[in-house]
Amino acid sequence: MGLDKHQLAGLDERERGFSRPVEFEQDGQSYRAILRYETFRIATEAHLTQNEALAILIQTLHSQGYRQLKTQMSFRNGVYLGSQEFWIEYPDPPESQPERSSFLGRVLSWFR
Repeated sequence: MGLDKHQLAGLDERERGFSRPVEFEQDGQSYRAILRYETFRIATEAHLTQNEALAILIQTLHSQGYRQLKTQMSFRNGVYLGSQEFWIEYPDPPESQPERSSFLGRVLSWFR
């Protein structure tokens, strides 16, 4: 049985658009998701399913500043699907809200 492959698209930490394949590597009964982008290679720890490994990869990329991420399965069990599958979008994590400044702090910021 072949492994799945997804196309991953989004914006990198410098807000540049990208689209790269995500491949899976089987490690016994577990799977790792692997992404190669520019000069780095990111691989997840082993997980029970390919979907779990993909979810961890998305979380890792979000934590590194990647945004507007979406995937489309292009191979299922080693069989090429083309672009038959729908894109799955992953909501960006909420941005931390800046602390509300006091009235005096806002007035002083006008003079900076």
